Amino acid sequence: MAGAAAKPRPLEVALLASVFVVAACGLVYELAAGALASYLLGDSVLQFSTVIGTYLFAMGVGSWLSKFFERQLPAHFLRIELMVALVGGLLPTMLFVANAWQPVAFRPLLYGLVLLVGMLVGLEIPLVMRILKRNVQLRELVAQVLTFDYLGALAVSIAFPLVLVPQLGLIRTGLLFGWMNACVALWALWLFRHELRRVRAHLVACLATLAVLGAAFAGAQHITTFAEDRFYQDQVLLAESSSWQRIVVTQGRGGIRLFLNGNLQFAQSDEYRYHEALVHPVLAAHGAPRKVAVLGGGDGMAVREVLRYPGVESVTLVELDPHMTRLFSSHPALAQLNGGALSSPKLKIVNADAFKWLEETKDVFDAIVVDFPDPTNFSIGKLYTNSFYALLDQRLAASGYAVIQTTSPLIARQSFWTVVSTIESVGLTATPYHAHVPSFGEWGFVVASRRPFRVASSLPQGLRFLDDTTLGNMFEFPRDMARVPAEVNRLSNQVLVTTYEREWGKVHP
Repeated sequence: MAGAAAKPRPLEVALLASVFVVAACGLVYELAAGALASYLLGDSVLQFSTVIGTYLFAMGVGSWLSKFFERQLPAHFLRIELMVALVGGLLPTMLFVANAWQPVAFRPLLYGLVLLVGMLVGLEIPLVMRILKRNVQLRELVAQVLTFDYLGALAVSIAFPLVLVPQLGLIRTGLLFGWMNACVALWALWLFRHELRRVRAHLVACLATLAVLGAAFAGAQHITTFAEDRFYQDQVLLAESSSWQRIVVTQGRGGIRLFLNGNLQFAQSDEYRYHEALVHPVLAAHGAPRKVAVLGGGDGMAVREVLRYPGVESVTLVELDPHMTRLFSSHPALAQLNGGALSSPKLKIVNADAFKWLEETKDVFDAIVVDFPDPTNFSIGKLYTNSFYALLDQRLAASGYAVIQTTSPLIARQSFWTVVSTIESVGLTATPYHAHVPSFGEWGFVVASRRPFRVASSLPQGLRFLDDTTLGNMFEFPRDMARVPAEVNRLSNQVLVTTYEREWGKVHP
């Protein structure tokens, strides 16, 4: 390394740049594993916590193992980079395919890959530091390496949710950063070509790794299509990733179905049952709603039902994900499902977090339709807390009604009544009811109001599910769905999320 000793600065800069890339790649693999786990297993806080904890533990193991590498440090670093490139780069691909082909293998494969990648990444930085130690004083070495390590992590933590996943998707993002790891190995090969043995074999390994990752990147769409076709069974009509979620629309014998993060949101064959049950009991009971808000429901189906009332003058749709409202207003097949509701001149679309929007808006509404996904994680669970319902109360006119979709009172009985107790805890009257939706089973809703709720005596024309008799029966609960004691769901405890996971887990192991 006489040449390197004479010119330490280029080598130092090259290796520190490698530290930046290595840190960025390692964090991408960690985030990809956490995102996939939250998509497919639910409860994003739990999944990210366990994935990050496992990954950090594995990095510690890798750092400890680095002390056993004594000679040929550049060669070891190069080989480890290639292994990280292959295992980390292909991690999202392998997990997607495993979930589609053998779902029971997903969890062990997830943590096995996280452990392996974490150990390999844990080996990288100590080896780089020991290589740099030959040219840099220890105090400067630690400061420089940690600075570039943290800078790489910062860059990826910003780019991952805002640019990488929305533009490339998880599979291509993993492969791109695997390719970058392989490029670092190729760069190391050139830097240390004078002291490496079997340079040609190393070059072949680098080029082969780049070729495998490049081929997988080129075929990423086919891999995704195969995995999702297998998972969803029906033909995948549309599959896109936004900053918030994975959106998949399928087409089968039962028509179009929408999945968000793998969870069914509606099926064309019976969505009218759900949306009629959600909207019409409160709007018909109000009598003359003029100003209506719909929170969630970016597919436009609830808005479609609201617009059946000619007296409605304005509808405000608050949907977190602009990707959803864009798709369901521009895609011909999807816009047809909601009858072009998202293009109505009466509609105002607000892409914002509903919790923050309620805090900031000064508008008051005659009716508010709350159509959020079930509380599968804490970020959604906050929208079922007493803090949220207190804000809802402030935005509701004195004679107004709000309605909240509230999971299944049969399968998730305690979860359902937890929502009822939580609404009552802020001083609102809670009136629960239920309807049968074949795609979901028995499904529940709750009316929240300041005045007593009375069932409407008439409904709009042209409904496919509701009539006067059906409407009256929805407010009667059989013994197996009757009220049970339930805690209030607060921001400080989020008891609903754990209750919901436990109850649905009994049915879906």
